[in-house]
Amino acid sequence: MKFPQPLIEGRLRKRYKRFLADVELKNGEVITAHTANTGAMTGCSEPGSRVWLSVSDNPKRKYPHSWEIVEVAPGVLCGINTLLGNHLVSEAVSAGQIPELKGYAHIRHEVPYGEERSRIDLLLESVGSTSPCYVEVKNVTLANKGVALFPDAVTVRGTKHLRELIRVVEQGARAVIFYCVQRNDCHEFQPADAIDAVYAETLREAMKKGVEAVAYQADVNVHGICLTNTMPVCA
Repeated sequence: MKFPQPLIEGRLRKRYKRFLADVELKNGEVITAHTANTGAMTGCSEPGSRVWLSVSDNPKRKYPHSWEIVEVAPGVLCGINTLLGNHLVSEAVSAGQIPELKGYAHIRHEVPYGEERSRIDLLLESVGSTSPCYVEVKNVTLANKGVALFPDAVTVRGTKHLRELIRVVEQGARAVIFYCVQRNDCHEFQPADAIDAVYAETLREAMKKGVEAVAYQADVNVHGICLTNTMPVCA
């Protein structure tokens, strides 16, 4: 995925009200940017961090700037826009870059399903009689000593999605929980037990019952973001 326009660099002043961030641009101007991330953003929202913003040409937007990338360590960029996760995975699946998800002819997005009134991020379907594949995408920004971790805050919604995926498998279809790690300094994925033990235990239960857990690392730069390589899921 390439950014349609060059990103604007600045320094983070503060993140607040979950969806807002004040950023000082290189010319000294301070602007407020939309932050498309509902998590705690631990390690990704330190004041003074270098950040990059996109700009929308939609005149109806109150905040035309969107926070896309933060430098979490010297030379290590992290994509914090959780809305891009689904797009990155869908793009990679369509290009045949995800071996675990090859062989499907169609991709549908945000399809209603399940007993708890959920929407699946990606529904992969074949022309023949092969069962569909339900793919739930989670964007990962938290890391510790090279280990990517999810979630970065307690997620009741995320646990609900795992329960839904378990029922998909029990009904005879295929279900995948896909962790999109938007940083390139990790070598494996683990559930964040210390942050949400219920989610972590539900993930382990889901994997035992046949839900497939897949994690891919992304190459993040100011020109674009793309998935590059798989990493082991150590649950």
